[in-house]
Amino acid sequence: MTARVLVVDDLVANIKLLEVRLAAEYFEVVTALNGPSALEICARGQCDIVLLDVLMPGMDGLEVCRRLKHNPRTAHIPVVMITALDQPADRVASLEAGADDFLTKPVNDIALITRVKSLVRLKTLTDELMVRASTSNEIGLDDTFDPMSLGGEGGKVLVVDDSPATADRIKSILSPHHTVDLEPEPQEGLFRAAEGDYDLAIISLNLKQIDGLRLCSHLRSLDRTRLLPILVVVDPEDNVRLLRGLDLGVNDYLVRPIDRNEMLARVRTQVRRKRFSDRLRDSVQMTIEMAVTDGLTGLHNRRYLERHLATLVNQAIAREKPLSVLVLDIDHFKAINDSYGHAGGDDVLREFSRRVRKAVRGIDLACRMGGEEFVIAMPDTDAALALLVGERLRQKIAVEPFRLLESDENIEVTVSVGIASLGSHEDTPEILLKRADEALYEAKRAGRNRVSAAA
Repeated sequence: MTARVLVVDDLVANIKLLEVRLAAEYFEVVTALNGPSALEICARGQCDIVLLDVLMPGMDGLEVCRRLKHNPRTAHIPVVMITALDQPADRVASLEAGADDFLTKPVNDIALITRVKSLVRLKTLTDELMVRASTSNEIGLDDTFDPMSLGGEGGKVLVVDDSPATADRIKSILSPHHTVDLEPEPQEGLFRAAEGDYDLAIISLNLKQIDGLRLCSHLRSLDRTRLLPILVVVDPEDNVRLLRGLDLGVNDYLVRPIDRNEMLARVRTQVRRKRFSDRLRDSVQMTIEMAVTDGLTGLHNRRYLERHLATLVNQAIAREKPLSVLVLDIDHFKAINDSYGHAGGDDVLREFSRRVRKAVRGIDLACRMGGEEFVIAMPDTDAALALLVGERLRQKIAVEPFRLLESDENIEVTVSVGIASLGSHEDTPEILLKRADEALYEAKRAGRNRVSAAA
């Protein structure tokens, strides 16, 4: 993982020490000797994470952190406070200033790299969400989501620990801020994690019945828990197993004895990361759906038809199965728009699409080609059956008037249908659609509100 890390400290020796450690992990390091310089670098977007010393002359680290978190342009940049002060009150002050994490001097190498990697991943997810939200707004989509609105409180946390004392302490710390479930049985913990829609799993590496790392490995191997953040609780001398856990995909860790404020900070970061990740996947899915769906009717659009119809034709030819295509055109649709406006026309299109969906099978492909023209591709359907389906569709459209929501009027709507069926191995999607179009125009020439099949 590569990222640009800003190290802020008034002592050059401290900067050099962190610079060497980070460079060994292939991070790019930017440095600043005081708060104002750090704020300027962040405002220019020249870093992905800030390692910030608390005790600096002039503007101290807490004030720098507060200013970063109150500026919308820099609020999403993760900040790790680095301090020689190890009292709980000092850590609380860092959290209240908006810090995402903190490290105590002398900084442990494993802790440093683990925290930086975890927060850089969080920053990457935040950046992607911000870009998607910006793009959605630019192209006119109604997506007012603010990535910074996803906080790290109110998460659902599963604790797998067979030590009642430790489990109860974890729950007492987290319960005011999160929903916490305790599970002493590792195997049962695996089932609950897969079924419980958790934001975080906290696992002790000192489980009596099973190696805690094996449970972590199982969680990473299951599809339903592959992306679940894992925080492990380890003993101070257990560096070897901790490193193996990080290699397995463990996201973060806590060292016994557990510090209350440190646990709250770690859990908050992982819950935020899970929410960012979930939101990003939802955004990707929504983008894909919008790219292939007609926004007005909810049917697939022309782009999807052009790609999917080719697959259906190839499969039908390879399997020597029938395939039919219906092209539907709402009769006198321009007159509807002229008489009732585009709002009335939209009402007709929506109701027409609803009736089409109810009349076709799940395996059929129903699309809006554009305007008032629709296409239905029907696998395993020969010409005779397609003709029956077309007639049934025609009747469903004509039998009941369409209600216009804005004017509260009922109007008669009819449809003309053209049908073409796969005839030979030389047929292509373009040939099928052309034949169905010709059949449609034949239906229109014959008086509309009828079904015509290509010869």
